[in-house]
Amino acid sequence: MAQEIRINVSAGEVRVAVVEDGRLEALSCTRLLGTEESAGHVGDIVLGRVVRVVPAVQAAFVEIGRDRAGFLGAREARCLAPAEGEVELSISQILREGDKVLVQIVKDPIGDKGARLTANVTIPGRLCVFTPLQPGVGISRRIEDEAERLRLAEIGEALFASEFKGGCILRTAAVGASEEDLREDLLRLEEEWGEISAARKSAGVPSTLRRDLGPIERALRDIVHDTTSSILIDNAVAAEKARAYCREAMPGVEGRIAVYNDSLPLFADLESDIDGLILPRVPLKCGGWLTVEGTEALTAIDVNSGSFTHSSAVEDTGLAVNLEAAAEIGRQLRLRGVGGLIVIDFIHMREPSHYERVLAALGQSLARDGVPVNIGKVTDFGLVEVTRKRVRESLVQLWSEDCGTCHGLGITRRPEAVAMDLIRRVEETARVAPGKPILVTAAPSVIAWLLVHEAMDALSRAGIGRISLEEDARYPRERFEVGTRG
Repeated sequence: MAQEIRINVSAGEVRVAVVEDGRLEALSCTRLLGTEESAGHVGDIVLGRVVRVVPAVQAAFVEIGRDRAGFLGAREARCLAPAEGEVELSISQILREGDKVLVQIVKDPIGDKGARLTANVTIPGRLCVFTPLQPGVGISRRIEDEAERLRLAEIGEALFASEFKGGCILRTAAVGASEEDLREDLLRLEEEWGEISAARKSAGVPSTLRRDLGPIERALRDIVHDTTSSILIDNAVAAEKARAYCREAMPGVEGRIAVYNDSLPLFADLESDIDGLILPRVPLKCGGWLTVEGTEALTAIDVNSGSFTHSSAVEDTGLAVNLEAAAEIGRQLRLRGVGGLIVIDFIHMREPSHYERVLAALGQSLARDGVPVNIGKVTDFGLVEVTRKRVRESLVQLWSEDCGTCHGLGITRRPEAVAMDLIRRVEETARVAPGKPILVTAAPSVIAWLLVHEAMDALSRAGIGRISLEEDARYPRERFEVGTRG
């Protein structure tokens, strides 16, 4: 299936969408404005300091230069143990308060919890993930061909036996790669590790020694594969930077990058789908729907048949709706960034074989993005429990907050989420009417966010000036107007 990657670059946010056959299949949003905490830092390598060791939870809290200390569990710290083979050392035997420790952020802060850390740092490349502190060669579980797995393992083991120290995990992009391809990728990653090790000797604490790639380069590294037909970027400067990255790290991909210059915004046909990602109701083509509702403890998904009637047989109707729902659930979890415990209430069916088909469809749908998942058996109450690794805030957490006056939805959009849409509208207006003064009218909370986070300065750096802001207390938060003067 041909895949198209679209990258929308604005002064406030970078959005990356994966589109297959005209349908949105994956989405990531990286804020360029806001607090340090609101920006994504997964993959960053930091020299931190242990501020507290808590034996009761077998974890240490590490100062990493953010508003909150990061959480380092004992399992993720065992590579620091002084004695080889001691795999069951407690956290207090590994670390003490005041210790300097090199850590990597593996999960951004969520809610009132700080970032999740590991001391077993990794450096991802296009073909390999270099593990300098963890010997051995691993193969991505998504590579299913046994002959290819064996070939890659033999190449990897030979390289580490003769040329490299540490270990690596060979990614799905390594399928078909030659020994020289893998060597070049590893040489780049080994050089990065050398720079980190050298910087560590003179760095203060806390210090970020390596930032992961920016959102565009990261998307190219992690998403692009052989079926990617085109990469559209609606910013010429960003497109040239992407080409430069590809020339160095991904030869052959550069030619697929194109600058999008059409008058219609690049995400115009996706915006309604994106807006719906914070709403609980998800329509199905068959006439049924899903209801997706999250709490702090879990996410509940209810499957409803609605107006759909497949035949006179209730069992056939339930199976047909459940199969479509299973495919859509994986897509919705991926798009919404939902992790943790998910409980699904499928339409009741009598036949065990029908449940097996539904669970198989659910597994196939969840496997598409490579995030670790575990699907439980159907319970006595007809529920299916799924755990999905939580790697970032869900879009509901990122874009919305509780609201008592939002017509029964229970949520309203955050000021910063409205501000991102407003900034994009300003940029579109400036393209249509270059040089004309722009007037923005919005709710006080949105105007305040724009001013506090210097959004006008960001737009000015993008070549858009002469913007006037007016707040109107009569406007609900989600309403704003952008127009020109003169």
